[in-house]
Amino acid sequence: MTENRMMVRVQIMGESYEVPEGSTIIMAMEYAGYQLKRGIGCREGFCGACATLYREKNDYKIKGGLACQTVVNDGMVIAQIPFVPAEKPVYDINELTPDINTIKAIFPTVFRCVACNTCTKACPQDIEVMDYIQALKRGNIERAADLSFDCIRCGLCALRCPAEIVQYNAAILAQRLYGKYLSKKNPQLDKRVKEIEDGKYIEEINELMDMDREKLTETYYNREIKIS
Repeated sequence: MTENRMMVRVQIMGESYEVPEGSTIIMAMEYAGYQLKRGIGCREGFCGACATLYREKNDYKIKGGLACQTVVNDGMVIAQIPFVPAEKPVYDINELTPDINTIKAIFPTVFRCVACNTCTKACPQDIEVMDYIQALKRGNIERAADLSFDCIRCGLCALRCPAEIVQYNAAILAQRLYGKYLSKKNPQLDKRVKEIEDGKYIEEINELMDMDREKLTETYYNREIKIS
């Protein structure tokens, strides 16, 4: 037992371990001896790579969460999933229109939504998943793109959906359609893209690529920071 630290007993992938109280699932797995090479992504951020299923002691419900955020408790039974299998439709955004017909053609399963709100309850980001799916059913691309903006594609919504909708892939389409056709254009963006295409920054980029790590670190921390 770790000195001055309470321990809790958990099951990880079917094996029982004692781990420090207050650990996240990732911390608990590493304490138990797991060498994590995948499903850890950004470590304590929001990349969506560490989707995990678990049950808590004396609770019949199976729950989902991100292993970098979810804190273990005594009696928890844990299973990590590498990813949620889902077909990714192939399409050319330049051939699409930002309306309900595109949603019908590419994601017809959206219209199977029964508004049970299971997807929203499963989301570790507290995104209103059902609401953006309902927006897609109405052809409201802008609303769907806005509501799904913080989605990190962990897949837990699709895993729990009784209608078998792949919500996060539908969200990507909404965001792409909005960005391509509906968002307000910023003339400064067009100007910067033109500068890049004309090679204005090639010399600076090459200079950075030729720097060793020490010089690159020095340059980074000594850079001029403009505060608007």
